[in-house]
Amino acid sequence: MILSKKPLTLAEVNSLVPKGEEKKPIHDYLKKFVQLSKEDAGKLLGDLVALNNPKLKEENLVKLVDFLPRDLEDVNKILNEANLSESEANAILEIVKKY
Repeated sequence: MILSKKPLTLAEVNSLVPKGEEKKPIHDYLKKFVQLSKEDAGKLLGDLVALNNPKLKEENLVKLVDFLPRDLEDVNKILNEANLSESEANAILEIVKKY
């Protein structure tokens, strides 16, 4: 039974998956795609939440942390349903560039 649902960054997933030979494919995947430590991912997520943009859902913020967009095109691809203005997308990029 599912009691609650919460999107997790890949860094958080990496810290939750137990070590072991049977989990090697999962760890290989995470090693390839996790770009930030759990602490940095949490800080970045907090900074993005601090924008208080009602267009951004928690799932969107987690995607931004996982993919770390480099330009406006990347932000628009990740958040295609959010319909952000250029200034809103630039604010996101400024925060992401710190990490």
